[in-house]
Amino acid sequence: MSNLNLSSPGSNLSDKEIRAKASGRASWHRKASKPVSIWMMVLFVTLFIHRWIPDAIWLMVHMVTLGLITNSIFVWGQHFTEALLKHRLPDETRKWQVLRIYLLNASIVVLMVGVLFNIYPVTVLGSLGVGLMAAWHGLFLLKQLRQALPARFDTTVRFYITAAWLLPVGATFGAILANDSLTARWHARLLVGHEAVNMMGFVGITVVGTLLTLWPTMLRTKIHDSALKTSVYSLLGMCLGIAVTVAGALAGINALAGAGMVLYLLGLLSVGLLMVRTAAKKPPREYPTLSVAAGFCWLIIGVAVNAVMVFTTDFENLNLRATTPILVGGFLLQVLLGAMSYLLPVGMGGGPAAVRAANKEFNRFSFGRVAIINICLVFFALPASITGSWVRTTTSLLGAMTLAAFIPLMMRGVKKSIAARKEMIAARARGEKPPHRTPEQVAPEKPRARRELLIGGSAALAAVAVGFAADPAASRLFRLGSGAQTTGGTGQTTRVRVEANANMRFVPDTVEVPAGNRLVLEVYNSDDTNVHDLALESGVETGRIDPGATKELDAGVITGDLEGWCTIVGHRAMGMTFNVVASGAQDDAAAAATHDHGSSGAQKLLPSSEIDLAADPGQDFETRSAVLEPVPEGELEEGRTVHRLTLDVSEITEEIAPGYSLKAWTFGGRYMGPVLHGNLGDIFEITLVNHAQMGHSIDFHAGMVSPDENMRTIAPGERLVYRFEARGSGVWLYHCSTAPMSTHIAAGMFGAVIIAPSSLNKVDREYVLVQNETYLQLTGDRAENGNKLVEVLPEAVDAGVASLTMWNGHANQYVSAPLQARTGERVRLWVLAAGPSKGCSFHVVGSQFDTVYKEGGYLLRNGRDAFGTEGGHAQALDLASAQGGFVEMEFLEPGTYTFVNHSFAEMERGARGLIEVS
Repeated sequence: MSNLNLSSPGSNLSDKEIRAKASGRASWHRKASKPVSIWMMVLFVTLFIHRWIPDAIWLMVHMVTLGLITNSIFVWGQHFTEALLKHRLPDETRKWQVLRIYLLNASIVVLMVGVLFNIYPVTVLGSLGVGLMAAWHGLFLLKQLRQALPARFDTTVRFYITAAWLLPVGATFGAILANDSLTARWHARLLVGHEAVNMMGFVGITVVGTLLTLWPTMLRTKIHDSALKTSVYSLLGMCLGIAVTVAGALAGINALAGAGMVLYLLGLLSVGLLMVRTAAKKPPREYPTLSVAAGFCWLIIGVAVNAVMVFTTDFENLNLRATTPILVGGFLLQVLLGAMSYLLPVGMGGGPAAVRAANKEFNRFSFGRVAIINICLVFFALPASITGSWVRTTTSLLGAMTLAAFIPLMMRGVKKSIAARKEMIAARARGEKPPHRTPEQVAPEKPRARRELLIGGSAALAAVAVGFAADPAASRLFRLGSGAQTTGGTGQTTRVRVEANANMRFVPDTVEVPAGNRLVLEVYNSDDTNVHDLALESGVETGRIDPGATKELDAGVITGDLEGWCTIVGHRAMGMTFNVVASGAQDDAAAAATHDHGSSGAQKLLPSSEIDLAADPGQDFETRSAVLEPVPEGELEEGRTVHRLTLDVSEITEEIAPGYSLKAWTFGGRYMGPVLHGNLGDIFEITLVNHAQMGHSIDFHAGMVSPDENMRTIAPGERLVYRFEARGSGVWLYHCSTAPMSTHIAAGMFGAVIIAPSSLNKVDREYVLVQNETYLQLTGDRAENGNKLVEVLPEAVDAGVASLTMWNGHANQYVSAPLQARTGERVRLWVLAAGPSKGCSFHVVGSQFDTVYKEGGYLLRNGRDAFGTEGGHAQALDLASAQGGFVEMEFLEPGTYTFVNHSFAEMERGARGLIEVS
């Protein structure tokens, strides 16, 4: 039926065919645009739950830039290319366009997963996919340009192609920025380049090129005589400005990067002047033109502010996040929603009646919506030290809800358009010709501008007033011009030097400031290995601080308590937090409300009572074999056996109790590293490779070596070779020795080395049991397997109450999968207390040990003690943290025997397992 000519009356169509034609469900345009609608709904949901999502700001920004904007450019860039070149592509090519867009979205999802879960190879893969799809899009447009005849506006298509080929460059910068080992200097430089190429280049050039013809079309007026010439020169200047900005940023030359932004800004102003001249003939009075005009103004403001910051601030202290609301909320979203409000009704078609019906819905309360969005944006873009956090919250909520109103209005507009088209198609099918409508009839109803502006402005200012009333002490909005108050509060400044050290702590971690004083923090990174930063909940931050560097953070006037933390992945979880206490605050309740509102909630230990230790492990959990494997052959060198092993440090998510998975730090990819086995005199050569996001190290108690080189912390991407000789027998602990060690061990960075004494009893079975405890807090998220996701709570280690005490890295795994033995068999159990703090009183219920070996010597051997007394047995092997040994026994009767830590509090936290004797 797709070949029916509906422009002539008399087509014989069924109701089903009429509905299909009216809805346009089969069109490539509708299929290609579907991701935009999905991303839009996901974005607005995320906006209201972002406080509970990690890296939520980055996620929402990229939902806009990649999910909404890039998809829209792919769809509408193709649409305008065909229109400008007057060269419509055949239908058989549409499947490739849809495929490209769907692959783009798959790449976006992969990229976001990689960033949110700190899986750098996945991040790189997603960035590569986005860049390749953009390059493909540019090549596709270039092919159309070469096939088409010369056209008046084909220069616009050339800029579309240029913009498309800028995105792969920006994606490359973004992938490098995701690497946490990047120094603060290069992070800042690449961030400027990333924003210049993506925001100013890919998006800015595409938008300006489109507005050349779209702006007068939206206004329903003629294009200005000088429009083509002005736009070409402006776009060339903008492209040159981007190149200069990127070159200046990568070279670290502020003046050059700033000059590039000024050059770009001049191009924008030239286009803006052209838009004003065009609008002089017919001023904007509908939502599409009002929203696009406001968005273009915010682009000018954002670039200007960035240029000023680049000229006046060193790259390492540059904070481009200050303009994120301006560029994302002000420019991108308003231009996108304005353009879609015009293009969707026109693109759906159906004649003047259908377009008018859809336009009426898209343009509801147009002046009021634009007023609310932009007034709220002004207050949200101001520093939190001026507005207070509650004003930012109320204005952001109202502004977001007003932007979100586009979704129901779009649904209503589509519904109205479909209804009008169904009526038209049905009329033609009956042999009737739809009535002719003039352009004036198609135009939307005249809005009540003054009334809507009054209502919208009043609503936005009411949101500001509500936020101010919630916490007047935190806001300086109505005190900026009051004499001494212009310097903030008391007019005095408190300066404090804060050290970020290798122990993952701020020293001091709490500062007390008189309420009303301005607080300035000098943050010095004394850690030789790791990059750190400091961010306060008010929104100010230092940016990344390289080892040995110092940065100043102006926290503004302190009116209430504030929380701060290091934003580098994992550092906050390790205890790198900071507190500002406002002493003498006039309104403690208001200060407390500010504090509670801005924080993510107090950190709380997950008690073992909330964990069902009687449940079975998850279906995907693989029980760790407790069997001690034979000593591997190794390599012979000069008559000595050398065991070589590479231990990869990585960050994974692994189940450690039924229903709970931990963000673990591991040696060898599992919570608790591998068990190493050797003989006296053997050489162990361990290569430690750090694939994690922070510095780590290793300490083998089985070796006698200098700690200086062997146990040093290595940064992400580095490796270290640790070589030692097994000079003494026993079961030896190895663990990460990077501070705080308790956190690293509790997170999974420990293991055992077994060096057997020269003469051992012959046994039938031999097992290894390593006990450790961990201290956990809920993250509020779920792991991929559906388990609750937890992380280590460093502050709980000092209290000494663990969440779990485990054998071999999982609570109660040997209850569900018991160890095996037979009556009459001799069984040896190697036991190690790995800590980080707890020891172990190892006991097997229903059995006794006739051989006990502890810390390098026998306490009992075959019932005989060190003094030759025979007939002795032991009931428990007592081990302090980092001590180990083994016990031997024979089971006289079949049954199920329980092995426990006889410190029953630890047993009840998971230090329990079974031995099935048949």
